[in-house]
Amino acid sequence: MASLEITLGVVAAVVLLGVFAVRVSVRLGLPSLLVYLGIGILLGESVLGIEFSDAKLTESIGWAALVLILAEGGLTTRWTAVRPSLGVGVALATVAVAVSIGVVGVALHLLLGLDWRAAFLWGAVLSSTDAAAVFSVLRGVGVSPRLAGMLELESGTNDAPVVLTVILLASTDPITWLTPLLVAYELAAGGIIGGLFGLGGAWALRRAALPATGLYPVAALAVCVLAYSAGQLAHASGLLAVYVAALVLGNSDLPHRAGVRSFAEGMGWLAQIGLFVLLGLFASPPRLVEAIVPALVAGVVLIVAARPLSVLAAASPFRVPWREQAFLSWAGLRGAVPIVFALIAFMEGAPTGAALVDVVFVLVVVLTLIQGTTLPWVARRLGVSRTAEPRQISVEVAPLDELSADLLQVRVPVGSRLRGVYLRELRLPRGATVSLVVRDGEGFTPSAETRLRERDQLLVVTTVEARQAAEDRIRAVDERGRMARWHAGPDAAGGRG
Repeated sequence: MASLEITLGVVAAVVLLGVFAVRVSVRLGLPSLLVYLGIGILLGESVLGIEFSDAKLTESIGWAALVLILAEGGLTTRWTAVRPSLGVGVALATVAVAVSIGVVGVALHLLLGLDWRAAFLWGAVLSSTDAAAVFSVLRGVGVSPRLAGMLELESGTNDAPVVLTVILLASTDPITWLTPLLVAYELAAGGIIGGLFGLGGAWALRRAALPATGLYPVAALAVCVLAYSAGQLAHASGLLAVYVAALVLGNSDLPHRAGVRSFAEGMGWLAQIGLFVLLGLFASPPRLVEAIVPALVAGVVLIVAARPLSVLAAASPFRVPWREQAFLSWAGLRGAVPIVFALIAFMEGAPTGAALVDVVFVLVVVLTLIQGTTLPWVARRLGVSRTAEPRQISVEVAPLDELSADLLQVRVPVGSRLRGVYLRELRLPRGATVSLVVRDGEGFTPSAETRLRERDQLLVVTTVEARQAAEDRIRAVDERGRMARWHAGPDAAGGRG
């Protein structure tokens, strides 16, 4: 019992420390995953002396955390936001992955002397962007929904083809002409299984009369995890199944939908904290020193050549502007997923598996420091940052689900063309209204003659049907100012006069 008490106490303390670390990381401009990795290293054998070297347990917990992170990503992603980016997102998760593996594999074979199979294995492990890093960092950058949708779809779906490639390359089985067909089957079957579980789960939850509202989020998350298990048992892609199931569930007319998304977000944060702390605990700082040089070589290849070329190959057919392609190239964030994939290669018996784990760990830290901290600056320099982007906030005190309504929060940034606009000139569509303005720390109920100022915060209540038109209208005025009313479509301009 003493051991259990100590274990539970340490776990609770680490979780609380991780929760408060989010605020610290935001203030310092650092991605939270670095703070969590630092906590794990601090607890490890080189500092506080906790010894942990169980690669199998780390891999298993990594899989479980990845399932929860993908479920959170799917449940909180709005289909209306990612639908315009579907083609580019799928291309980034497939074509871009293949190009990245090829470029990194050839470069590491020539530069580090790895044999071809090991070089392509390293390329596969490094080709996957991280869902946790993207979902937590990108949503605070303030880019357009289309651009954010590309990256969210990529990070949510590219794990599936990459993990299949890693397993194939890490094993000693020969690769034949049937291998691509097997990969195609696993991806297609995983997507179908996920869609069926999502539709079936949504149908069941709408008709279930559960005795407590808190059971609906638990049931929704359980459906997503069940989709993963069913996909794996069917020899399909369980990772794709869980993401598709969560995406379908999150965009269905679920009871207490806001509570489902809030619970999923909390579980996603818990999974991130646990996974990154565990990976930091598993790492051995003295051994990581030897991995610095190969990690820097792989990082340069990835940033300078592999990622830009892969984005170019995937996005050019869709005529994505070069500025957005440049941002996509820089926003290929790596996190815990490549480390978990490296552990898979190690457990599969790959000859360079142990070295790969250390190299990927160092590379993730370096790239996160470089890319994660500079992403907002890069977005502004490329002109793709949209700081007045409306975003949904979590509300627990209002039954908005029962009213089929959403609540949006809009901040008027310095230099925005929303400055000086009267609310009557905003001309939101029918079913949407600005219910509160927060100015200089004080809130008040606005009137039609209220004039917006820089740094104002607006709360916009909108029906589900009017939400998209309200968002489009706010973006139009942010870009064009008062004259936006002459360019707006009939839906956006057909509101209150």
